[in-house]
Amino acid sequence: MEPNSIVIVSLHTPKEKLWGSLVSMNSSGVTLRGIDLNSFDDFIRQVMDPEGERIGLPTLFFPMQRIERIALDEPHGSIPSLSGRFEQRVGRSLRDYLALFV
Repeated sequence: MEPNSIVIVSLHTPKEKLWGSLVSMNSSGVTLRGIDLNSFDDFIRQVMDPEGERIGLPTLFFPMQRIERIALDEPHGSIPSLSGRFEQRVGRSLRDYLALFV
């Protein structure tokens, strides 16, 4: 997986799943610009709110001992990826959206 890949990171102790853009990955851990997967729909609603302020994604670091799995955010058959759902609903890719905050 390369930097800027859209991924889902599964953590343990406590169990969490995060979605976002991979910043870096090395032997010490993973840095991600992302959110808890449970907040995905709320994040899209905030992005689409015409009167709300623009919001980015926080940059998070997780030590390697918490990482259980990292998966690319890819479609599965007729089920779109989360980044595909984001693009359908918002009208721009997650990478393009995050570029507004650099």
